[in-house]
Amino acid sequence: MRAVIVGSGAVGARAGRQLQFLGNLDELVIADVHTARAEAVAESLGEPARAVDGNGIASAEIGDVVIIATPNGHRQLAEEALEQGAHVVSCADGPDDVRALLELDAKARSLALNVVAGAGFAPGLSCVLAALGARAFERVEEIHVAKVGTGGPACSERQQQALSGEAIDWRDGHWQSRRGGSGRELCWFPDPIRGVDCFRAALADPILLHAAFPDAQRITARVGASRRDRLAVHIPLRRKVDPEGELGAIRVEVRGAQGVSLDDRVFGAVDRPAVAAGAVTAMVARWALDGRLLHTGASGLAGLVEPGPFLAALAERGVKVAIFEGGQHGEPAAATATA
Repeated sequence: MRAVIVGSGAVGARAGRQLQFLGNLDELVIADVHTARAEAVAESLGEPARAVDGNGIASAEIGDVVIIATPNGHRQLAEEALEQGAHVVSCADGPDDVRALLELDAKARSLALNVVAGAGFAPGLSCVLAALGARAFERVEEIHVAKVGTGGPACSERQQQALSGEAIDWRDGHWQSRRGGSGRELCWFPDPIRGVDCFRAALADPILLHAAFPDAQRITARVGASRRDRLAVHIPLRRKVDPEGELGAIRVEVRGAQGVSLDDRVFGAVDRPAVAAGAVTAMVARWALDGRLLHTGASGLAGLVEPGPFLAALAERGVKVAIFEGGQHGEPAAATATA
């Protein structure tokens, strides 16, 4: 397998390490406009990794799969990769980037290739957990996603922009626009995160989940934010962000009907977002090359992987999820680890 990773930040570097662990890697190309950073990542990874200059994809540098872990420009990079006959795995988490990638569906299908959008922590792992919860129901009524934590400086900046942007919810057959930073809701995550105030933001999860569950009545996404985070939306605050990010978590609640009964399933995961996103991204790339994805084309992960086997494979790489049991409104009276 020959893989190209465009972007050598926290997620790109972690994805490279995970690809090496997954094996059968003949060559790993790390591309970044920050040449010194790409070289440092390639050196830390060792053989068969090597660094190249720039964020473009030249035919000489194309691989069997291209992982895009840059802050922006995902649509153009994805089109270049498809033209060279490569699968694409994108860590894009912004609504505009995700919409643009999904527009490549017809082209990717015609080439029998995959463009996987939002293959990170959230969206990404969150979509797989939604698919797992949906297995318990004949009909999915609602999906609610919440996340907390960032995966590095670029991710932190993106979250700040999301809090000041236009949030979108799917409600009763229509998209509804809401002000970012509104709609405070106390969401419960597994230990040690526990209860966090979460707010609406310009997040891509509803777009990807609506594509996978078009009959759901409500789909929402929120992000955890402190008072300082919300103040930074209007008054930029200078604070040092750990290059590896901070401890984060996701929470996915799926409500649905089984016969005449209505019930819900709540899942969560705690990890450094960059670490978990790197594992998800690398696993998706490996599955694309192994022909284990459920269909070709452009889509998110909710309808692209079998959630049980995929989560089991992630658990082997140290990324585990928990099922909330017995708590009111998803409060984790008990969080049972599961693969």
